[in-house]
Amino acid sequence: MQRAATRKFSSLLFGTSPEAPSGVPATRRTMLQSISNAIDITLTKDKTACLFGEDIAFGGVFRVAEGLRQKHGENRVFNTPLCEQGIAGFAIGLSAIGITTIAEIQFADYIFPAFDQIVNEAAKYRYRSGGQFNVGSLLIRAPYGAVDHGALYHSQSPEAYFAHTPGLKVVIPRGPIQAKGLLLASIRDQNPVLFFEPKMLYRSAVADVPNEDYEIPLGKAEILKEGKDITLIGYGLQLVHMEKAMIRAEKELKISCELIDLRTISPLDRETIIDSVKKTGRVLIAHEAPKFGGFAGEIATIINENCFLHLEAPIHRVCGWDTPFPLVFEKMYYPDEHRIFEGIKSTINF
Repeated sequence: MQRAATRKFSSLLFGTSPEAPSGVPATRRTMLQSISNAIDITLTKDKTACLFGEDIAFGGVFRVAEGLRQKHGENRVFNTPLCEQGIAGFAIGLSAIGITTIAEIQFADYIFPAFDQIVNEAAKYRYRSGGQFNVGSLLIRAPYGAVDHGALYHSQSPEAYFAHTPGLKVVIPRGPIQAKGLLLASIRDQNPVLFFEPKMLYRSAVADVPNEDYEIPLGKAEILKEGKDITLIGYGLQLVHMEKAMIRAEKELKISCELIDLRTISPLDRETIIDSVKKTGRVLIAHEAPKFGGFAGEIATIINENCFLHLEAPIHRVCGWDTPFPLVFEKMYYPDEHRIFEGIKSTINF
């Protein structure tokens, strides 16, 4: 996946987060290095913690775990068989006996063989036992989304499948500072958490990340820029394209945009969304996953139920097309700056 390493995004999105400590020692890190740093902190502080997955022993396919086996030992950082159902089942068992568990699915596209274990076992473990048993401190990580050359088996965005399931939390960071704080909070949360990492941003998103341990709360969106004419809602890599479209729209259309990073889609920060849309009266939602049945539809319903009398235009969704993720036509598939700008324009001009 070296092509992803050559792309650099110059974006203000990666520079700060209100919950991250300021005025403390920091290191310039990519998002990949920031995730590795969060796992390292966990393994250092929590002697029960372990990390495992396919090819993890030598660092993993993206090298997120590079050096961790040498530092923390082969009994805590280790390979698994090529069996996603087995990875998830093993993770549930370890977590159920009190071990802090970090499992990696090599690509989010490969998570579907583990779907039964995650949805029918992990998500319901505490509920079906009446609270007697739990799989707290269970984290399943997976690189997800577009990567410029991943095509149909290495570019999918499966977040909506899991957000539909009570008992699971779904977290998606946009950059290095957010990734570290959200990952540490996810590992320590007493619910099973799926942590989807936008692999296009692994080496292209760079920021000065605080060295110390810190958490960013789950279920709380971040307003990246305040505005008064339209609300833009997204998560992960989409925010890079949304910011570019926003800058263009403010210049060409002479408007003011409010940009929101959801950070977690389950639990969802409804209050921030509702308050913003009531203020602006217009909204655009973007994600890479197909439009039909995508998570943008859930957000649109929440807005319709709570903000209907405040809307000045129909809710606009800019999403992936309802087809498998293509290879040669990849750049035509996912919502880029141009598609989002046209969506903003049509919503403003409605």
